[in-house]
Amino acid sequence: MAKKSVDKVKRSAVNASEIPENNTGAAEMSDVSEPLKSSGTAKSPESNKPSFIKRLNDKCRENSQRFSKLNIILLIIFPLFISSMAEIIQGKTITYYLHFLTDHPTVMIFNILTTSLIFIFLLALFKSGRLAVLVHSIIYLALSTTELFKYNTNGNHLLLSDMRLFKSVKNLKSFAYIKITWALVLAYIVTIAFILIVFYFNPKIKIRPINRVIAATACVLSFAAIVMVPGFYDPVYKFFKIDTTAASNDILLKEKFDKNGFLAFLVQTASEDYSNRLVEPDDYDKNRIQQVMNVNAVTGGDFNGGVKPNVIFIMSESYADFRVFDRLDVDDSYYEYFDKACAEGKSGTIITPTYASWTVRSEFELMFGLPVKGINDPNMPQRELAERDLPSMAQYYNSWGYNTAYVHPFIGSFYGRETKYAHLGFKNMLFHDDQTGETDFTVDIKHFGTYVDDATVFDQLIDLVNTSDDPIYIHTTTMQNHQPYNQGEDPDDEFGNYLTWIKHTNEDLNVFLEELAKIDEPTLVFFVGDHFPSLRGETSVYNQLGLTGENCSQLYEQKYFLWSNYDADFSSVPDEKFSFFYMPYVILNIIDAPHDAFIEKMMEFMETLPIYSTSYDDSIQHNEELDLLTYDRIVGDLYSASPVTK
Repeated sequence: MAKKSVDKVKRSAVNASEIPENNTGAAEMSDVSEPLKSSGTAKSPESNKPSFIKRLNDKCRENSQRFSKLNIILLIIFPLFISSMAEIIQGKTITYYLHFLTDHPTVMIFNILTTSLIFIFLLALFKSGRLAVLVHSIIYLALSTTELFKYNTNGNHLLLSDMRLFKSVKNLKSFAYIKITWALVLAYIVTIAFILIVFYFNPKIKIRPINRVIAATACVLSFAAIVMVPGFYDPVYKFFKIDTTAASNDILLKEKFDKNGFLAFLVQTASEDYSNRLVEPDDYDKNRIQQVMNVNAVTGGDFNGGVKPNVIFIMSESYADFRVFDRLDVDDSYYEYFDKACAEGKSGTIITPTYASWTVRSEFELMFGLPVKGINDPNMPQRELAERDLPSMAQYYNSWGYNTAYVHPFIGSFYGRETKYAHLGFKNMLFHDDQTGETDFTVDIKHFGTYVDDATVFDQLIDLVNTSDDPIYIHTTTMQNHQPYNQGEDPDDEFGNYLTWIKHTNEDLNVFLEELAKIDEPTLVFFVGDHFPSLRGETSVYNQLGLTGENCSQLYEQKYFLWSNYDADFSSVPDEKFSFFYMPYVILNIIDAPHDAFIEKMMEFMETLPIYSTSYDDSIQHNEELDLLTYDRIVGDLYSASPVTK
């Protein structure tokens, strides 16, 4: 009987081994039969162990329950932790942070509370403590590091409105002076360590979906009220002693930063930016504009008997005459050829709407003959432009039979120039794209420092004049003297390097004017710097000068010259200071161009309100008529436009 039983078992085993592998019944066989379908080698016990990732995840899930109280503590202290890390990163030292904490404790409490609002929103959104911590940490590390590098680069602090340039981050990298410090590295290490701890203990949020929605909505509404509702944020800022002084110039803005610190500064300036947003004036309509334009238009200008000169606007990047500060004792040799051009033509001082950055503000005023103050002083006024043809100065010159050109030796997409300026009436726009090597320039490209040499731009201007069959109006914005200024014999002598570049510009400028003098075409040149240069934070000459928000007006005063290769009449040029945006009308008088009602009205403003600039003098009240005209021509219905500019 025993032998039969053994034979029966053997036959069963043989029959089992003959079952095809694709038999559906095979899936129901026990693990014992698996070796029979394989090569006959059983798996080792080690191969059945879970992976490291799986074991770690299991441990994290266990920690969520086991260390629930610790997890609550981690989530509670996180807003304090990440707020502190953000202040330490931009402040460069823990000592700075401790001083700020003791000097402005209520501001730090405000920072923690607003950070908590953001964190609670992320918790409600993700339902995961570690994901909320990770996202929040990345945001704050990125913002505080950007603030650090921005201030080190140009001495200006980060605003939330700067985020509009995020699409141009690749372009901005050439501007940045990036220096990795041990304090920055240490702050990153500590923050990453905190994130890893949170990931290991894995705090979970047990909350019903409806409560998550309520919490997220409450956070969004609260934060929006802090930024957008004066009736809410005014008492809040007052209670926490946040400085709400209107920062009418960049130095005052820096002083506000010192009082508010990084996070409160970002929030408060966002409130300020929102309150200053451009909205349609209450009394804006066609009848009101016609009342403003009720002037006796002088239309008899005949270009001095029909001789239309070439008109060249050169807005030189960061060009400034530092000899206005006696304390710096700058040698005249740096400005030798600038002084020569001034002596040969007419020179003076005009008021720029910006300092250290935001070139497009100066560009706006020269291209439109309108003040940025008239549209509430945006940093990037080109973003306010309506998407249609606009009555710029180029449109006037087009109507008078001129060729027109815009020349900029940098990337066309930066500040959206290539798209925005296409509506300004320029028949030619020439850019040089440093990223791809593609260029619209028709002359050989040379570089000096980081950017295209001014000599190249001057060569391009000569080529445009020589190849144009008609008289030509050109606006050019150069790039050579843009920061960073760490290239030279001594990389740390930023100001010395800057002056060397200015001298190089002046030498090339002299060659350019000598070339124009040989051209048998009447040509008028206007030359000015867009603003004083961006210089690094604590080490800049501006700090050496002891400038404050009350005594910094000279930073908005720019020397200029008007030069011609013919006997131009400069008698109508004002001797006193006046704002940038009046210069196009000064030049129209020099070349004896026709006036429409709008031009004549602007001439009246130049007589009665020669300086209209918030940054230069914040005591100047808004002029309703000038603001209405600016709004009408930039975003309105063009009630003030004459037929030639529509």
